[in-house]
Amino acid sequence: MWKGLNDMALKLMYITNSEGIAEIAESSGVDWIFIDLEINGKEERQGHLDTVISRHHIDDVKKIKGVLMKSKLLVRVNPIYDDSKAEIDRVINDGADIVMLPFFKTKEEVETFVNYVNGRVRTCLLLETPEAVENVDSILTVQGIDYIHIGLNDLHLGYKMKFMFELLADGTVEKLCKKIKEKGIPYGFGGIAQIGQGTLPSESIITEHYRLGSSMVILSRGFCNANEIEDINKVEEVFRTGVNDIRNYESKLVNESIDYFESNKDFVYRKVDEIVKCI
Repeated sequence: MWKGLNDMALKLMYITNSEGIAEIAESSGVDWIFIDLEINGKEERQGHLDTVISRHHIDDVKKIKGVLMKSKLLVRVNPIYDDSKAEIDRVINDGADIVMLPFFKTKEEVETFVNYVNGRVRTCLLLETPEAVENVDSILTVQGIDYIHIGLNDLHLGYKMKFMFELLADGTVEKLCKKIKEKGIPYGFGGIAQIGQGTLPSESIITEHYRLGSSMVILSRGFCNANEIEDINKVEEVFRTGVNDIRNYESKLVNESIDYFESNKDFVYRKVDEIVKCI
């Protein structure tokens, strides 16, 4: 077994403001249910792309918290603005277990966020701007950061790349993971589809998570686009089999050698290059 492996399975996150879908995700083994309140500036950044702008509402926090038995509730608030303190106070009071700050650029924004949360719940940074990458050393000196997720969608747009996993192939993700790991902060990056699916195969991405010591990942729209499946039983089946397939794949990684991980890294780099050339 390669010593770089995680001690535990990846924390799986799923974005939804539906009580029924949240209950299905939780019962299938999803660790964190993710409510997305971020809207400020998002239309300008992503409105022209095939990405999901969630349109969740702050009232959803209490609603979803009310149906969860064991999964943690993560709430992504807006980037720091005039009403950030009131927004953060509200989501904490309504039951958020983890509050996520997106699209920050400076140490000062992170300090403001941590101060607003004030130790009441866990904090998670969504590192997704080139400026945050540039300032990561100073940002990592801030006390009170519990988790960091590297957001490949906005980050690749910020670097004017064509494909979000170029950041995995050019060493950016690895560089950030090493810096965050040195601080002892749990981290993750990007999202995954179901095993056997994805332009870049999901299992290859999971293997990179393990090589890089990542401990969390988002289940993407490619894993289950619940908004487009009318039959709730079908949604339940997708989650049950999809999460089970991920866990089975992870269990196999435990016995793989360092050569396996290095070979997969080389495959990812080649595959990303192929994909980018076809875009």
